Amino acid sequence: MSEALLQVENLKKYYPIKGGKFGKVSEIVRAVDGVSFSVREGETLGIVGESGCGKSTTGRMIMRLIEPTEGKIIFQNRNIMELSKHDMRKARKDIQMIFQDPFASLNPRHTVGHIIEEPMIVHKMGNRKQREARVEELLELVGLSAYHAKRYPHQFSGGQRQRIGIARALAVQPKVIIADEPVSALDVSVQSQVLNLLKDLQKKFNLTYIFIAHDLSVVRHISDRVGVMYLGKLVELSESEILYTDPKHPYTKALLSAVPVPDPDIKTNRIILEGDVPSPAHPPAGCTFHDRCPVAMDICSKERPNFKVLDDGRMISCHLYD
Repeated sequence: MSEALLQVENLKKYYPIKGGKFGKVSEIVRAVDGVSFSVREGETLGIVGESGCGKSTTGRMIMRLIEPTEGKIIFQNRNIMELSKHDMRKARKDIQMIFQDPFASLNPRHTVGHIIEEPMIVHKMGNRKQREARVEELLELVGLSAYHAKRYPHQFSGGQRQRIGIARALAVQPKVIIADEPVSALDVSVQSQVLNLLKDLQKKFNLTYIFIAHDLSVVRHISDRVGVMYLGKLVELSESEILYTDPKHPYTKALLSAVPVPDPDIKTNRIILEGDVPSPAHPPAGCTFHDRCPVAMDICSKERPNFKVLDDGRMISCHLYD
């Protein structure tokens, strides 16, 4: 693995809530609150967590589909937060996205051929004949046929639509692809096909993935490293196998204990977390997980733990390892 291709530093997204007669800001929702990580060229970084933890918002901020409140996004030694809208549009040639919902992410009025060709038109790649040849090549590459280019999205199944979304992301030959829960809307049998396709494409084109999901077994299958998010913050970041075989953070342990085991004879020690996930508008003081943590100490409710590096190379945000 080479040096970091993409680096995220202290990324935040706050949403003000206005209320009252004069529309003053009454609360602030901390959707993402100080996330930092790096991604090396050719690797897959998985980001997991419960719904509402901020993982999808993080992915969209890297694309600047959502403008961050604060932080840096360094791509190829350039802070894309400083780019104008015009320059950011050019930069998106190298950073593409696969969206969660294959039904909503494709324009129903356009043919599949036009949907895949459109990014090439935007970035002025080739002439019409070259683009049409590229569309046919991409369709074959993702497991469809060239004649599908003349069809419309409603004529395809969910798995086929997601393949079209992958072809569209590949059209401009990106370096990084952000996959936002790309298989969560698909049947289990189709999920493995799409995951294997993504892995094959990564090998063929040396792609770098940020793979966002809530399904821990899916993330384990595809990721080199995994970051675990809770309430807008990363709580643990580690090599995939180390995280799954020896989780350190209490929240990571609870998440992994909830993963179903296919053998009914194997009994697992399920860790049941007390209470509900706090509101991001009113996060707990100190460690945001302390009010649900089974091993919380006094310091946890008073001081926010730093994101520190342990001896085995993993990063963790927990007072147990101070």
